[in-house]
Amino acid sequence: MPAKARARPSAKRSESPPVATSVDAIRRILRALRVAERQTHAVAGLGAAQLFVLRALEDGEPASVSDLARRTMTDRSSVAAVVDRLHDAGLVVRRTATADRRRAAIGMTAAGRAVLHRAPAPPTALLVSGLRALPERELRSLAQGLTALASAMGLSEQPAGMLFDDRP
Repeated sequence: MPAKARARPSAKRSESPPVATSVDAIRRILRALRVAERQTHAVAGLGAAQLFVLRALEDGEPASVSDLARRTMTDRSSVAAVVDRLHDAGLVVRRTATADRRRAAIGMTAAGRAVLHRAPAPPTALLVSGLRALPERELRSLAQGLTALASAMGLSEQPAGMLFDDRP
């Protein structure tokens, strides 16, 4: 862990209102995402990343790993690992794409549709929904600020991966 991330705040020092307000907002967001993740697991029996990928197949159209990476806003390797777990659980199937026989077409099984039907919204979907509700100007400012925060914490070079999928 980077040195900056290990630094402890001084008990004697009072933080500026923007720092305190930001920490409070991050706490609220993280708590809501953790609660949603636990609910996802309890109701659907899936991890939040698995449910998010399953939701990306909700339209019924088979998708390649690259398509799913775009739909989930992550990289191919992260999605591929989650698809492997969904496949092992019998929730998705892999077929050869009819338009391009070199590509795999991943589709949801009846069991996958049943899980999706009873499942709550995955935490990442809640986060994305909140972000999309922001005015464009605020969203751009938030993106710049979060990128700067990740950099200040020494996290810029860390792989982002999917939320709630911390497997190597």
